[in-house]
Amino acid sequence: MSGRNLSLLGLPNLVFPDYQNLYRSIYAILLTGGREESMDSTKAILESISDGVFTVDSNWKITSFNRAAEEITGISRREAIGRECSEVFRSSMCEAACALRESMSTGKQVRCRAGYIVDSEGVRIPVSVSTAVLRDENGKVLGGAETFRDLSEIENLQNQLQGRYRVGDLVSRSSAMQKVFTLIPAVASSPTTVLIQGETGTGKEVLARAIHSCGSRKDEPFIAVNCGALPDALLESELFGYRRGAFTGATGNREGKFLAAGAGTIFLDEIADVSSAMQVKLLRVLQEKIVTPLGSNETIPLNARIICATNRDLASLVQSGEFRQDLFYRINVVRLEIPPLRERPEDIPQLLDVLLEKHSFAQGVDVKKYDAQILPLLMGYSWPGNVRELENFVERAIVLSTGHKISIRDLPVEILPRRNKSLSVSTTTTMRGAKADTERQMIFAALENNRFNRTAAALELGIHKTTLYRRIKALGIPLPESDGRS
Repeated sequence: MSGRNLSLLGLPNLVFPDYQNLYRSIYAILLTGGREESMDSTKAILESISDGVFTVDSNWKITSFNRAAEEITGISRREAIGRECSEVFRSSMCEAACALRESMSTGKQVRCRAGYIVDSEGVRIPVSVSTAVLRDENGKVLGGAETFRDLSEIENLQNQLQGRYRVGDLVSRSSAMQKVFTLIPAVASSPTTVLIQGETGTGKEVLARAIHSCGSRKDEPFIAVNCGALPDALLESELFGYRRGAFTGATGNREGKFLAAGAGTIFLDEIADVSSAMQVKLLRVLQEKIVTPLGSNETIPLNARIICATNRDLASLVQSGEFRQDLFYRINVVRLEIPPLRERPEDIPQLLDVLLEKHSFAQGVDVKKYDAQILPLLMGYSWPGNVRELENFVERAIVLSTGHKISIRDLPVEILPRRNKSLSVSTTTTMRGAKADTERQMIFAALENNRFNRTAAALELGIHKTTLYRRIKALGIPLPESDGRS
C-alpha cells in the first residue's frame, strides 16, 4: 500500500477512545508522501494493533490484510489478498448491509456497526465494524478500508451475566420473576403437577417449556394443547385418542396427546375453559394416572408429566362453582405466578434486545438498534398484551423500519405520546401527513411535560429552542397564555 497513492481520508477511529491517537498517527504517516521510513512505521503500527484492518480496491479485491485480521479470521494474508472480501469474511452484513459498500457509495464513514463474520473453521465471531473510503491526493476513490474488532470475549461475558437473569427462553431481572427462576430447578426435577397462572401473553407456555427443558424429561416430547380452543368432543379425542369405530369417521386407531407425550410433558393451556364434564374426565386421569381411549375399555398407564395453565383466577372460579374443587387441588400442587409486564418494566430493555436479535436472525436481516429516545416511551407503555404484544412490536418494527435504528416513527399509534383534544389530527394517509401528526404529538407532549416551558421542552426533544418555536408555528400547536417560565 503506497502512501503516495493512498491517503486514508477520514479513516474511522473505531470509536474506541484508546485508539483515537493511534489512528491520528496513521493518518500522518500515510500522508507523508510514501517515504520508506514512514511506510515501515505504518506497517509496524498496523501489525501491532489488536483490531483487524484490511483494504480493498474498487473491484472489492483485498489489497492489504494485517496480522490481527489473520488471527481473527484464521485466514492467512497470502490467501486473502487478491480475493473478494465477501469470500474471505462471509459476514452477516455482506449481502444487504455491507458497511464498506455503504461508505464507498456515500463517501461517509460507518462506525461501530455490529455484525458477525465466519472464520476459516466455520465459527461465528461477533465483530464491531468501522469503514471509510480510500482516496488519492486528488480525491479520486481508489477503494475502501475496514477495521473490525473481535467481540467474542465481550459476548461471552454478557452471556455469563445474562445467565443470572435467563432460564431457557425466559428473560427477567424483576424480583418477582427471580423467585420463579429459583423454583424452576426444583420443580423440573420432580414429577409433580404444576399450575401456571398469569395474564394472556405473559409467557406461560415459555415457562412450561423451561421447566421441561431443565429436568430429566428434556429429551422427551413436549406437547401443548389449548383446551379453550376445542369443543368437548374434539378435545376428548385429541387428549385420549380413539379406536376404530368409536364415532362416525373414526376409520382407524389414533393415539391421543396424553400417550403421545410418552415420558415427556403435556401442557394443558387454558384449563379453566373446559366444561364440567371434561373436568371430571381430567380428574380421573390425574388421580389414577391412566388413560382410556374413546371406544375402548383398555386402560393405559400415563407416564407424562402434566403442567396446566390459565389466565383466570381458579380459586375464584372454585368459589363460584365454575371449576371443580377436587380438580383444582389436583392441579394446584405447585403454583407459579407470572406477573404482567406492566408490573416489571425493568425487564423491557433486556426483552427488547433478546427479541430484536431473535427476529433479526429469523428474518435474515442485520441486527438493528433502538433509538435511545424511544426507550422511555416503551417502558412507560402498559403493554396490555404483555410479552406477546412486545414481541409483535419488535417483529413489526424490524419489517417496517428503514436504516439501522428503530426510531420513534416506527412506533405504533398506541405507544406514541398521548393525544390532546386541543390538537387536530390530520386524516391524510400520506407519509408527510403522518409524519406531521407524529411530530405534533411529540412536541405537545414535551410541552405538557414541562408545563409549556419552551426552553425546557426543546431540551427534552434535543433541538434548539428556535427550531421548536418554528415547528410550533408551522404545525399550528396551540399554546396557553401562561407557561412554565411564569
